[in-house]
Amino acid sequence: MEKKLEKVVRILDEKLAENIVALKIDELTVISDYFVIATGTSAIHIRSLADELEEKLEKEDGIRPVAVEGRASGWILLDYSDILVHLFTPDAREYYKLERLWADSAKLDLSGIITER
Repeated sequence: MEKKLEKVVRILDEKLAENIVALKIDELTVISDYFVIATGTSAIHIRSLADELEEKLEKEDGIRPVAVEGRASGWILLDYSDILVHLFTPDAREYYKLERLWADSAKLDLSGIITER
């Protein structure tokens, strides 16, 4: 698994994101190589997840997102070009059902990265 992708998943897991999923989408679209989808417990939690991800990737690796959208909503998107990170409140994740929309993509095994709770 790509090191940057693994780091994104680890940061989200350490900040207690729930139901983290990584999809390999490069064979289906040119917009990105991967989607990382995670749920926070509230709008405040997803903002905290986004802040932590931005801060750690920039500080430790010099990586900044190309764009960040939705900070005032239940769905925050961080665009790292090759990785699109989708952070949802529980209601927004259920409503948009991205995994279902991208069901033809390969779901990556994150069991060696995510902490079991």
